Amino acid sequence: MMTPSPACIALVQEFEGCARQQPDGSFAAYPDPGTGGAPWTIGWGTTGPDVTPGTIWTQAQCDARLDQDVTAFAQQVTTTLGGAATSQNQFDALVDFAYNLGIRNLQTSTLLKLHKAGNYPAAAAEFPKWNMAAGKVLPGLVRRRAAEQALYSKP
Repeated sequence: MMTPSPACIALVQEFEGCARQQPDGSFAAYPDPGTGGAPWTIGWGTTGPDVTPGTIWTQAQCDARLDQDVTAFAQQVTTTLGGAATSQNQFDALVDFAYNLGIRNLQTSTLLKLHKAGNYPAAAAEFPKWNMAAGKVLPGLVRRRAAEQALYSKP
């Protein structure tokens, strides 16, 4: 299994941010910016059944969950790639994509089909198409997809 490099972790941290820090240094859960509600998020973009309105975590909890979640997405991406030739930079970009959009979106994407076929320029061109949430183009997603595309395309 490939493992995420520091570039992958940095990409997740750059775009997720560790948001909603409280005066005491803890972090509070917040609603999804696309929906204004579920999924609730905490720390470095963590969602799940344990993240609900009123959830409070320490920085250490946020960081530990980031490591756990990135590792889980890396395993899912590795399985999804099924042995397709993939550079470290491509892998890191795909893990960030899956972290943000979910593994199912990667699994059913034209991006993945093109990558597995070895058509890397066409696969890279797919990243900017994933720039919407709740039917609206979000500037943060435009920037994130551009950063993923640049990392994916980097030799």
